Amino acid sequence: MIKIMIEEKLNSLGIALRTPSKPVGSYLPVVKTGNLVFVSGQLPIDIGSKTLEIKFKGKVGKDLSVSDGMEAAKLCTINALAHLKDALLNLDHIKRFVKLSGFVNCDASFTSHPEVINGASDFLVQLFGEKGRHSRVAVGMSSLPFDSAVEIDFIAEHNEH
Repeated sequence: MIKIMIEEKLNSLGIALRTPSKPVGSYLPVVKTGNLVFVSGQLPIDIGSKTLEIKFKGKVGKDLSVSDGMEAAKLCTINALAHLKDALLNLDHIKRFVKLSGFVNCDASFTSHPEVINGASDFLVQLFGEKGRHSRVAVGMSSLPFDSAVEIDFIAEHNEH
C-alpha cells in the first residue's frame, strides 16, 4: 500500500502552502509544548497575494452566504496548516487533530455556525482521514478582527521527530 503524503494531497487539490504571514501583534502563531501544537487564530487571508487582505469580509448570513462562510473556514485552515508546516517542517508528523475552535462573524439571529465551521472540519478529515477528526467549538461573534467572516484556531498532536 502506498502512503500518500499530506502535501501531495494538497497539491492534488491545487493547494500550495506558502510561507505564512508574520503575526500582527505580540503573540506567536504556533506554540509547541510536549507533543501538542497550538495554532493561533487564523483569518481567511490569501497568503499568496502581495497584500494581506481578508478574502471573506462581513457577516455570514447577511453579507455572505453559508457556502462563502464554509470557504472562509477552509481558507483559515489552509493558513493554519501553513503555520503548522513551518513549525513542524512536515505535516506528516501530525499524529491527530485534538480540537478546532471556529468563530463566525454573524448577527444574533444566525444559527448555522456548525455548518460554516464544517468547511474547516471536513477539509481536515479530507486531508488527514481519521487523524483529522477532532473535538470542536463553533460559535457566533458580533465582530471579528478586520471584519473577517471567520476565524479558526486549533490544537494538534505531533509525533516526536
